[in-house]
Amino acid sequence: MNENVKSGLLVAIAILTLVNTVVLLTSDDGVSYEKTAVSENMNSNAAMNTTVANTQPNMNAQTEANVPPTPKMDPTSISFEKMEHDFGTIEQNTTNPYTFSFTNTGTEPLLISDAKGSCGCTVPEYPREPVMPGEKGEIKVVYSPGKQKNLQTKTVTLTANTEPATTVLRIKANVNPGADDGEATMDPNSGTIQLGS
Repeated sequence: MNENVKSGLLVAIAILTLVNTVVLLTSDDGVSYEKTAVSENMNSNAAMNTTVANTQPNMNAQTEANVPPTPKMDPTSISFEKMEHDFGTIEQNTTNPYTFSFTNTGTEPLLISDAKGSCGCTVPEYPREPVMPGEKGEIKVVYSPGKQKNLQTKTVTLTANTEPATTVLRIKANVNPGADDGEATMDPNSGTIQLGS
């Protein structure tokens, strides 16, 4: 290939690259990024391959912009009527609800930002709006033991603008395994051993 053809191809590549380059597009949330088309491997008999690459300066800032920030609130205090509940003896595969009642005993609004059960069998529900000083609120907990058996203790950990930031509530239950789980049980009256189905 002579020098004039090579120079012409290089100029054509440079012009196509400039035409396909868009610089500093701005999205609705004000984050700028570049969108560039890059030309690759042009030869005399093949069409030009073009790749478009999106580049964002800070992917984490973009992701964080889509998540509402947790409001920073001054600390307050919380007081529960009971911090532990014993369901007593319950059966497997049942749903057992209990409501913990509390009062915001501080001078600032109380904001509970999270409530987590110690396992998937313990599901808490908590107020999403701030609880004003002196007002009462509820943490509803549902314990579903599934195939768990015997004495069980589970926790619900609340995170709020309190000192300390976490509060732990406990639930207990003696889960009756029942006779259908394949375990042997003894009849106390006759002394005979029975196998579960």
